[in-house]
Amino acid sequence: MTIELGILVSVLGVIIAYQTYQLNRQKDVKSDTREGAKQDAKLQTRLDYISKGVDDIRIDLKANEKQMIALGERVTRVEESSKQAHKRIDKLEKGDE
Repeated sequence: MTIELGILVSVLGVIIAYQTYQLNRQKDVKSDTREGAKQDAKLQTRLDYISKGVDDIRIDLKANEKQMIALGERVTRVEESSKQAHKRIDKLEKGDE
């Protein structure tokens, strides 16, 4: 009877140890899942912030392009006006001679 009791206690000890192991493993999986979710949320927030920054840069770039086009048109008009003014000056100089 003593041997049977020893075997019974040993078997119960193994069963309790296995159940404790399973319980702790489930807790670790849950905590890992929570940590992973937190890290994913932080990463997503950072990506959203970067994406917004890129969108703002694109908007600024388009505005700069429009300004450059307008400036190019103004320079062309000034060059044409300057050319006409030089022609008139040249006519005046020829008339004085």
